[in-house]
Amino acid sequence: MSSKTPKILIYSHDSFGLGHLRRCRAIAQSLVGDFDTLSVLILSGSPIIGSFEFRSRVDFVRIPGVIKLRNGEYTPLSLHINIDQTLAIRSSIIEHTAKVFDPDIFIVDKEPLGLRGEVLRTLEALKDTDTQLVLGLRDVMDDPKVLKEEWDRKNVYPALRDLYDEIWIYGPEDICDPLEGIDLPQSVRDKLRYTGYLRRELPKSALENPAPAPFDEEPYILVTPGGGGDGVEMVDWVMRAYEARQRPLFPALIVLGPFMPAAAATQFSERAEHLRDVEIIRFTPQIEPYLANATAIVGMGGYNTFCEILSFDKPTLMVPRVIPRREQAIRAERAEQSGLLKVLPIDQYPDPDLMATALSELPGMASPSAAGVDNLLGGLDIISNRVGEIFDEQQAASRKLVNF
Repeated sequence: MSSKTPKILIYSHDSFGLGHLRRCRAIAQSLVGDFDTLSVLILSGSPIIGSFEFRSRVDFVRIPGVIKLRNGEYTPLSLHINIDQTLAIRSSIIEHTAKVFDPDIFIVDKEPLGLRGEVLRTLEALKDTDTQLVLGLRDVMDDPKVLKEEWDRKNVYPALRDLYDEIWIYGPEDICDPLEGIDLPQSVRDKLRYTGYLRRELPKSALENPAPAPFDEEPYILVTPGGGGDGVEMVDWVMRAYEARQRPLFPALIVLGPFMPAAAATQFSERAEHLRDVEIIRFTPQIEPYLANATAIVGMGGYNTFCEILSFDKPTLMVPRVIPRREQAIRAERAEQSGLLKVLPIDQYPDPDLMATALSELPGMASPSAAGVDNLLGGLDIISNRVGEIFDEQQAASRKLVNF
């Protein structure tokens, strides 16, 4: 190991939404709880990373943000410079931070080369050191054909073969294979480690200061479109069901998310004022207490929401997006096949009666644990065990070098 106190650097490109950041944060928070002297530094482009609570010995470096346009191109989030300059700044910060921080493990989230290849130079530089290089992938990446085309275009295979030491898949092996349809050499397949999903728990601050009950202790359904940037249709569909009043429904607490378009958020808030049993929250960095207290959940099917559904064990209705990626739809379909939840396809939108029927049935549905699927939520434990093994291996190699 490079020093007496272990260090892990995590890269999260975060061009949009909350998914990458929240996954990396969950891993970091868990690891510092398991290793008393460990420090974890997160590199992130998320504009709202400062809104989140971090445990002691977890910190972050905010790199200039970018957003993805509808045509697939990227543009700076705030800076009035061109995208190439922005990426050059990001790449330089990433490389310099890695050099100075000198991590024992470098974990790259989802994008093997980083956004537009911005992590490649850092990977190449760290390969010549004792740093263990890890690629972390969610359980579902995209439709296999689309992912293959994307990875072919980006030419990620040399990095998988020559740079990364391990590839961690944050899901169980028997539900999803994120690399289905990709012809990888056995040397790369041998690097794969399935961890299971990442368990979520109530943060300490939420235990000390419980969230206010939104409906005076009445049972309620929590509706969450995650970051909210692509959740307008789902929220509108739910609100149409309450506005139609065709059957009794549990009250609904809707957390719009920080990236919900402002005009849509305003419109939803105005509509909710006319509904006694619908309450709107714009954004909360601590959604866990509301999940824990909810009777049931309506979500879109993003990775983090799915981990939360499993962790808090609530009957769930998923309304997954299908554009620009089919990731959520694939995850939802596999989860429904495993008996974990129910799915309402977005192509049925905006039929209010269909949504009202689904919402009325939702509280009486079985929770995910009733499906009896084994080893769903062991991800953080397995990651912790592997990190401990890596630290031990590095210490043994260091002692051998000293005694040589």
